[in-house]
Amino acid sequence: MTEKIVVLSTCGSEEEAVRIAKQLVDGHIAACVNLLPRVRSFYRWQGKVEDSTEWMLVVKTSRERFAALRTVLEAAHSYELPEVLALPIVDGSPNYLAWLESELEADA
Repeated sequence: MTEKIVVLSTCGSEEEAVRIAKQLVDGHIAACVNLLPRVRSFYRWQGKVEDSTEWMLVVKTSRERFAALRTVLEAAHSYELPEVLALPIVDGSPNYLAWLESELEADA
């Protein structure tokens, strides 16, 4: 098991997703953010089933950076209750994991 994680979050627009992704990478809170366009989400919100088009952020970071990431994401997000789910990275390419670590340690 590594100390690296993948964080998933959705945004209501491409512009918002790009803005948040850039903020996370620029601040060295995330090493990389993938943006998946136009995912279709079904969920219950305030008693009603919603069918929405969203943009998915796939964020690569570390457990150590998670609190900062959550704080930035929640502050920058337009949703009342943004999705912020962390998944462990069990293993990976040693070179990629080393690069990820170097990006997270770099000076902002």
